[in-house]
Amino acid sequence: MKVAVFGLGYVGSVTAACLAANGHDVWGVDVDTAKVGPITEGHSPVVEPGLDELVADGVAAGRLHATTDPRLALERADVSLICVGTPSTAAGSTDLTYIRRAVRDIAEAAHVAEPPESGFHSIVVRSTVPPGTVDDVVAQVLADVPAADGFTFGTAMCPEFLREGSGLADFYDPPFVVVGTRNAKVGTALTDLFGFLGVDVQVVDVRTAEALKYACNAFHATKVSFANEMGRIFRYYGVDSREVMRIFVQDTSLNISPYYLRPGFAFGGSCLPKDLRSVLHLARVNDTDLPLLAGTLATNELTVRDVVDRVVAGPGREIALLGLSFKHATDDLRESPSVELAERLIGKGYNLRIYDAIVNPSRLVGANLRHVTSKLPHLQRVLTDDPIAALAGADLAIVSATDTAAVHALLTTPPARTIDLSGRLGDAVEALPGYEGVGW
Repeated sequence: MKVAVFGLGYVGSVTAACLAANGHDVWGVDVDTAKVGPITEGHSPVVEPGLDELVADGVAAGRLHATTDPRLALERADVSLICVGTPSTAAGSTDLTYIRRAVRDIAEAAHVAEPPESGFHSIVVRSTVPPGTVDDVVAQVLADVPAADGFTFGTAMCPEFLREGSGLADFYDPPFVVVGTRNAKVGTALTDLFGFLGVDVQVVDVRTAEALKYACNAFHATKVSFANEMGRIFRYYGVDSREVMRIFVQDTSLNISPYYLRPGFAFGGSCLPKDLRSVLHLARVNDTDLPLLAGTLATNELTVRDVVDRVVAGPGREIALLGLSFKHATDDLRESPSVELAERLIGKGYNLRIYDAIVNPSRLVGANLRHVTSKLPHLQRVLTDDPIAALAGADLAIVSATDTAAVHALLTTPPARTIDLSGRLGDAVEALPGYEGVGW
């Protein structure tokens, strides 16, 4: 394929050289001659192990070119990859100036360039951009430039996951290849373009692909800060936090795994809130700030508050709460966010009926009993083990229970509105009128 790569910084140079090394005819475009010149001469414009040799090989083979002229790059090209910078503004937002310029350059160059044999050209953003950029910004620029004869454009987002210092290895062994597009032709083109990687191309919604890179980098930053906060507090107790984290990462069932990394309701139970408060107390007595962990408690509270606010903003006073314990298949109510939610809604005057398949007030003992008695002293009166009874006459169902009986009841007696706290109720429930996900 002939590929135009707009932007010859770190991402663009690595992308161009690797694509050329695998048989594609690649034309890099940049307004900066300090980047174009070195590639033309067979050298990398950026420092990256192995890239200089790869660029030299690509140029010598006649598969890698660089130019300041978008027309030359677009001539009979199948794909344009936009790899320009998206720096932060002073306010922290993403500056999309270079994205707009690159898209406009492509649209205008199409008026003077020969179209590809198919007449179809894929415009693909590789730069990190906020969700909605392709749908709104890219689409608007294309709408502002008159259509060129012979060219039909399709758009997509294909995020990159390259780390400086290991860019070539990361390119050839990516964690995933994700293409966000609504155009099947673009999905096919990029599947062909990256076919040599031997990785399945996942075609998803455009905004999912745009959001993915933000989620990845936010999590990486969080991991760095988490490890540093552990070191900051444990050093006061003679603990080598490097050894703690060496063992910590060996747990691939919970610590380094998909577990817990699923949007939903707040955390609770007998361990997480208690132990997190204990760590924060250790920090306070040692005059140490742990803002990441303190923020974890704060964001957990905001999760509960958000559901309450959404209930208050909507109509109806009759509510069915399906699921009370902090976790499915247990009757542990200690610090259950569903208990907290129930207490707040009752306090605001809502009529609440609660279903839980396992919780039996007569069998609760110890701290479990004391906690629910302090929060919901009339639990026996509002609790039922029949989800259909809980849903009878309800204006709204708030659902964390995922058992078969709860799902069947929702489909049998659907309320006007359902707020799903788990995201595990299934497609049939999600298709109900009035369905809302708590974070989707």
